[in-house]
Amino acid sequence: MYRSVLNGQSGRGETTMANVAKVAFITGGNRGIGLQTAHDLGKQGLTIVLGARDPNKAEAAVAELHGAGIRAEAIAYDAEKPETDASVFAHLEKRYGKLDVLVNNAGVLLEPLIGNDSTTVSGDVLEKTFATNVFAVIRLTQKLLPLIEKAAEGRIVNLSSVLGSLGAHTAPGSQIAGAKPLAYNASKAALNAFTVHLAAALAGTRIKVNSAHPGWVKTELGGAYAPMEIADSGRTSARLALLGSDGPSGGFFHENDALPW
Repeated sequence: MYRSVLNGQSGRGETTMANVAKVAFITGGNRGIGLQTAHDLGKQGLTIVLGARDPNKAEAAVAELHGAGIRAEAIAYDAEKPETDASVFAHLEKRYGKLDVLVNNAGVLLEPLIGNDSTTVSGDVLEKTFATNVFAVIRLTQKLLPLIEKAAEGRIVNLSSVLGSLGAHTAPGSQIAGAKPLAYNASKAALNAFTVHLAAALAGTRIKVNSAHPGWVKTELGGAYAPMEIADSGRTSARLALLGSDGPSGGFFHENDALPW
């Protein structure tokens, strides 16, 4: 694990439960939608922990959050390295003793966004996409669940996509008909299934689990022609992360709208 950063310090000191409010861990949080989500949650008073692969980019993101008056730090997390699940758990357990919000934001798109590669997509692309977008999410969530169970109101947000909606793809006049990268879309559909199943498993607890479609955003993944600016991209995840006790669980949302599975 590389050096963590907390309020500009080296992270060597201990943070006690007395000065910790809600804590959010955001994977892939050093840029794009993840970093914007960190801003949106940090402005609501949450302590932000970014999970990132690149320490230099992570520390730059933390500096940006500090500049906005947000309490934040960064720790090493790589969806392709299962051993980082354990190091994340150890760090969060030692420093905070709980986890209020898990935002499973990290994901990959390894195909052209526009087009249909169902007859040509390689097994390697399928395996790598599912490894990051599905298997790593399930593995990390299961690892961190004991810490989420210690929170007063645990929230799990899985970053999905409307492209994972079978209903949206098959609707007459579908607006997403031309975007059929099979590996990516199927991985997001599988992630939605995890949301439904995990929410059912946790029914009756204080934990809520939902899938979020952030919108088509101008990121490296979304491309320059996407209509949504990064500044607006964290709204759905932040809303689901801050749901009250009467909020939904096991749903699929974009901002205030429920999406079809």
